[in-house]
Amino acid sequence: MKPDANFVLPVKSSWARIGAAVLLGAALVASGYAKTLTLPPAKRPAWLQRDGLVMAGSWEPLLFRVRRDGSPGYEPTPEQLAAYAREHSPEMVAQLKALGVNFVMMHAYKGFGLGAERQSMADAVRFAQLCHDAGLHVGVYNFSGAFGWELFFKEHPEARDWLLLDQSAKPVTYDSAPYRYYWNRNHPDAQSFYKELVRFAVREVRADLIHFDNYNVGPGFDACSVQRFRKYLGKTFASRELRTMGSGDLNRVFPPNADSGDNLQRRAWLDFCCQSLAESYHDLVGYARAQRKDILVECNPGGLGRRIQPPVDHGRLLTGGEAFWDEDVTPGYRDGSLHTRIRTCKLGRAVGNLAFAYTTTPLEAAEAMAFNLDCLGCVCWFEYGKLAAKPGSDQPVSTNLAPYLRFFTGRRDLFRNAQAIADVAILRSFPSQVYAEPKWAQLAGDVEQALIEHRVPFQIIHDQQLSDLHDYRVLVLAGCIALSDPQIRRLKHYVASGGCLCIIGPAATHDEWLRPRPKPVLQDLPSARVVRLPETGDCVAAVQRACGGRLSLSVQAPPGLCAELTEQAGRRLAHLVNYRANAPVTNAAINLLLPPGKTAQTVRLTGPEHAQSIELAFEQRVDCISFNVPRVNVYEIAVVVFR
Repeated sequence: MKPDANFVLPVKSSWARIGAAVLLGAALVASGYAKTLTLPPAKRPAWLQRDGLVMAGSWEPLLFRVRRDGSPGYEPTPEQLAAYAREHSPEMVAQLKALGVNFVMMHAYKGFGLGAERQSMADAVRFAQLCHDAGLHVGVYNFSGAFGWELFFKEHPEARDWLLLDQSAKPVTYDSAPYRYYWNRNHPDAQSFYKELVRFAVREVRADLIHFDNYNVGPGFDACSVQRFRKYLGKTFASRELRTMGSGDLNRVFPPNADSGDNLQRRAWLDFCCQSLAESYHDLVGYARAQRKDILVECNPGGLGRRIQPPVDHGRLLTGGEAFWDEDVTPGYRDGSLHTRIRTCKLGRAVGNLAFAYTTTPLEAAEAMAFNLDCLGCVCWFEYGKLAAKPGSDQPVSTNLAPYLRFFTGRRDLFRNAQAIADVAILRSFPSQVYAEPKWAQLAGDVEQALIEHRVPFQIIHDQQLSDLHDYRVLVLAGCIALSDPQIRRLKHYVASGGCLCIIGPAATHDEWLRPRPKPVLQDLPSARVVRLPETGDCVAAVQRACGGRLSLSVQAPPGLCAELTEQAGRRLAHLVNYRANAPVTNAAINLLLPPGKTAQTVRLTGPEHAQSIELAFEQRVDCISFNVPRVNVYEIAVVVFR
């Protein structure tokens, strides 16, 4: 596919095709989208594991910048054209490489039409070649979830059928930008159009990664969404259930309004919205892999908040690709509260995804090195050839970031093939967090926060990861009042295999659609394998008790110091991150468990702030070693070598 003036994508408007796509989508819903498309490490490009990822970004095409910055049209000024040329020059590439960047996220297509973006698409091909020639890897912004209808409809008037409509039958606009309308990601004609853009990115740009933006808007009230929802209901529920929920005649069913109240049909709609978003992503990933089997794919649903918020269910969405964005949190310790991206990073590790975020400070770099999956994030923005900390900012790249960039790229031995160790998994139950009273989702979020603040080695899992629990000694069910029968069987098998449950608040009192169960189903578990706690109890103490009082990593330090434990062949690494600016932590006491039968040889402290490692004294009792870290300004790693 060439981005020339005569190129027109083949778009056919056909409700028969929509019906076929609906049937496929419903079948995927029924299967729970069990197949994971995320590439395992061995099938990813070798450079990613070898070098990690340090990103520079500038992914907006010129015509969009003109409109974004206040012009009523799309014609750039001579000054903008000159600055845009500098941005795409060999000098810019050299400047990024000198900074320590090894990956550039750039523009490919925004959403204004192939004719309108013909020049910038050709520019993308040329600039990607410059980057590749310089040894930089390339990701491309392949499309937004919205299109610029003022220009796009001139090229594709039939795309009015692709629009996502609200309950008033009006187009859903992108925030406060009325010139951008969201399109239905599951409309088959729209999917055909955008798959051709995927092909362009893979074959013409030769991108190493494809980025799909704004993956946080689900189905609406347009005809395609309505028909797909009806098919979903027919595949998901028996006729008797449909009649009970007032959906006996599917041809008369419409999505519930925001004020329709809680009922089974509304719960089904929320599940359908999350599943539709995941289906569209998986479909695009599958198409991209058909073009090149090792292409990396990434989307932007936002980071992991304190609860599941439809239409985004990270647990099922992210099993499609290898990375996702978190643009939501600024890490730090403010007004006595800890703010982190740790949830996002933990989920990323759980599903094999890198977390992309803006890394503008030493703290953000430290957090990424400690918790992320070998990805430092986006360290600069180079729009119009001017280096800045991040989009929309005049703040330059901080010179304080340089030691952290050098440390990440120069000490690859500390991060390559490092596996996070977690004693505990905490389940985010979709029906419990989405259908039930908000207090149950809040309870789970509070427990996660407590485990972060008390430095308990844990992982966050979703329903989709519940079938793989063998790595965890303890599974925490906090506010998990709604569980399915298959999940109950998995939990009982986990306990029978030696796992321990820490149940906080009621559990499994309802099924997966929040229908009350006639009797408790987790009461017959052996008491020795279950720790029960009321929702107002001390959850950290309960988790420690469930672990037999022995955590793989225990850190005695003031609030604001967080920790992660990773393992490589022959050593364990305790990552310590101080979120309190200008308040160094001194004499942090560490207890660290070794694998059974292993003996510690050395404990060395290393970090970006000192050139040489510092050897630490330690004591070992059976499989536990103890030592003190004298000082943590921002980031230190205690490397424990054993044999």
